[in-house]
Amino acid sequence: MSAEKKPWSMRWVVAAIVVVIPIYTILTLRFRKPGQPFQPYQEMHDRAVVLRLLSGGYQRIDVDARRPADPGRGKAGAEVSAVPGGIPRELQASLIDAPQLPAEVDSVVAAPEAAAGRAYPVEFACLLPDNRKQLSGAHLYLKGFDVAIVPDFERIPGGLMARTRQSPVLVTVPAGALKPGSYHVILVGERTSRTWTLRVR
Repeated sequence: MSAEKKPWSMRWVVAAIVVVIPIYTILTLRFRKPGQPFQPYQEMHDRAVVLRLLSGGYQRIDVDARRPADPGRGKAGAEVSAVPGGIPRELQASLIDAPQLPAEVDSVVAAPEAAAGRAYPVEFACLLPDNRKQLSGAHLYLKGFDVAIVPDFERIPGGLMARTRQSPVLVTVPAGALKPGSYHVILVGERTSRTWTLRVR
């Protein structure tokens, strides 16, 4: 009859942990790549988004979107018209993730002309579907000389609520994003959007 195996003494387990952890930490700090770790799902998703937009003829440009510190001080001048809301059909077919749009874009303050080498600010006021949304960002979608600015909102975490459904937003198109020419711009809302003509020189 074989003898029963005795379990390891706890002191050897502790000794192994004390030896392995410093070695692992040193190797990790020395050979780890800088930057964010590789995220396969996110990388594949982002690639699919870009390929689908390109196949539809669109270029996506990240724009800075924030609540303005001093609303109502934007440079006006463009003749802005109200149009039925919703993402344009061709662009909608090229998107994978549907953005959470404001219910209505109430007003837009934007210049009718811009220099290609300068940033182009667009300030607008919008009505949110409820008090549980906050601005998360915006994208500009470019196809030829058609521009769609699509703001995106997200749910406020926890049980917090905004004081009002009205939200001022300042979107800044980066310098060099638009080449010289005459553009038809639409700022997209769910029920009401706003459109104007922009001349880039």
